[in-house]
Amino acid sequence: MRRRATGATVTEISTPIAPGTLRGKTALVTGSSRGIGADTVRYLAAAGANVVINFRNKAPRAEKLAAEVRAFGVDALVVGADLTDPESVAAMFAAVEKAFGGLDILVLNASGGMEAGMADDYALLLNRDAQVSVLEAAVPLLRGDARVVFVTSHQAHFIRTTPTMPEYEPVALSKRAGEDALRERMPALLERGIGFVVVSGDMIEGTITATLLERANPGAIASRRESAGKLYNVSEFAAEVAQAAVDPIPADNTRLVGDTSSFAGA
Repeated sequence: MRRRATGATVTEISTPIAPGTLRGKTALVTGSSRGIGADTVRYLAAAGANVVINFRNKAPRAEKLAAEVRAFGVDALVVGADLTDPESVAAMFAAVEKAFGGLDILVLNASGGMEAGMADDYALLLNRDAQVSVLEAAVPLLRGDARVVFVTSHQAHFIRTTPTMPEYEPVALSKRAGEDALRERMPALLERGIGFVVVSGDMIEGTITATLLERANPGAIASRRESAGKLYNVSEFAAEVAQAAVDPIPADNTRLVGDTSSFAGA
């Protein structure tokens, strides 16, 4: 157990990584001011890592998280960046280099595509192009034995063999395209001693994506829960993401979280 600060109170939280395991390491989690990203930051910080909290437009929420994890005795840097803007990404990594000198863990958690008012190509821009540009910008800072973790969903990972809901299909296709583009860079990463792993999860209860899917397709979450038997919540899935940063990398570089029996090719 490790302490978690909540306002003026410090409570105990269970941690998936042993305390001190990541002491002296630095981790950046994209899209980490809330949800899975925020809980991943908490787990990595609880294990001793200094953390970089990335947000797009919710600075107060990111600053609140930073104050919380500093109670673990780690440093926390808050950096706003639009991951679809290369100049913004470059500025983020310049700030990371200035603060910490390098990175040991990069978690590519940020994604999207179901938001209202975005351009038709936004999902592909964020879920494929931005993932690659963030990785390429990070590589010069990634130290030996660094780990890159890409977060995706079963609905995206298996999209070529198992159809998904029409409302989610553009996101699923773009996230699969992002996964493929990142996998193409695995040999170059390996040459530098950098490990790469994909963490794919079933629908996660409590996420923005699940909320939007339920709004577009009422009953979708309950139906999937019944089919799978269990759906992970945000903190449970974040624990798997955090563990992927330290656990041995599977032979196929893929960590599957939750039921896969409904997905062809699993």
